[in-house]
Amino acid sequence: MAPAQSVELRDLFTLAHFIKKTCAEGMSELGEPAKIKNYVFFEVEILDAKTKEQLCFLDKVEPNATMGEIKCLFHKCYPQWYPSRQALKLDPKGKALKDDEILQNLPVGTTATIYFKDLGPQLGWTMVFLAEYAGPLFIYLLFYFRLPYIYHHKYAFTSSPYPVVTLACVCHSFHYLKRLIETIFVHRFSHGTMPLRSIMRNCIYYWGFAAWLAYYINHPLYTPPSYGNKQVNYALALFLFCEAGNFSIHVALNNLRFGGPKSQKVPYPTKNPFTWLFFFVSCPNYTYEVGAWLGFTIMTQCIPVALFTLVGFIQMTIWAKGKHETYTREFKDYPELRMPIIPFLL
Repeated sequence: MAPAQSVELRDLFTLAHFIKKTCAEGMSELGEPAKIKNYVFFEVEILDAKTKEQLCFLDKVEPNATMGEIKCLFHKCYPQWYPSRQALKLDPKGKALKDDEILQNLPVGTTATIYFKDLGPQLGWTMVFLAEYAGPLFIYLLFYFRLPYIYHHKYAFTSSPYPVVTLACVCHSFHYLKRLIETIFVHRFSHGTMPLRSIMRNCIYYWGFAAWLAYYINHPLYTPPSYGNKQVNYALALFLFCEAGNFSIHVALNNLRFGGPKSQKVPYPTKNPFTWLFFFVSCPNYTYEVGAWLGFTIMTQCIPVALFTLVGFIQMTIWAKGKHETYTREFKDYPELRMPIIPFLL
């Protein structure tokens, strides 16, 4: 009996080894998540955020897959929805997940339900800024050269007798040429695209204001500033100073992002004196931007320019506060002396 028992035990050991090997290779006939050396794959169900209809079911998704990679997988099923057009959420009305968020770190099980929202057609940020800034540059020149049908026909292709009008045209053109150059050679964008509907809104804002202020500054009945050349010269000095400061800040911020456009670091003053404003505010680029338009307002003494400056200041204050809150939240040692946009005040 001993030899027979030995054979049976050997067969049992062989069978046990086979079962262990089979499980290790992830083969399961019970419908459970496949495992390879305790490695669990995820299943991702993507539903339409509005209709709750299932759009896609992704099987055997890597647990360390990012939302950006899941967007690429979804794009293979629906080519019309490229990754930058997609918003993936855990709740239909919730906040969109970031591309670098990892699947296994989300509050989901091995079968994850994700909701998809179409963000609409997108355009790259470089093209966005080129469209926004090229428009005001050319629109202003149409009014400066007084093309026909803008003013009375007797003023067509005439020039203003006041030097400040020509100076205003030079300053306005310089400002937007600088922005275009920065867009191409300096700026790095943390977000790849912008919705087309937002681009249209922004273009209406920039182009509309450019046409409005250009109409009045170049109008045949325009009158120069009350204090003459003295007012114009001081305003020009303020404008040029702030333009130089704005450019310096953009270069300094660009130098912080050698690790990539999404890298986040605390900006500090450099040897460039224009960057010393970082001692007091989180977003000195906005401070200088407002200062430049304030100088342009004083130079032209024109109400539409003043309104444009005011609206721009309100919007940039909102952006600066948001950026300041991000800095203080992500960096515990962030300088307490800094304010969002105006030193010691705001």
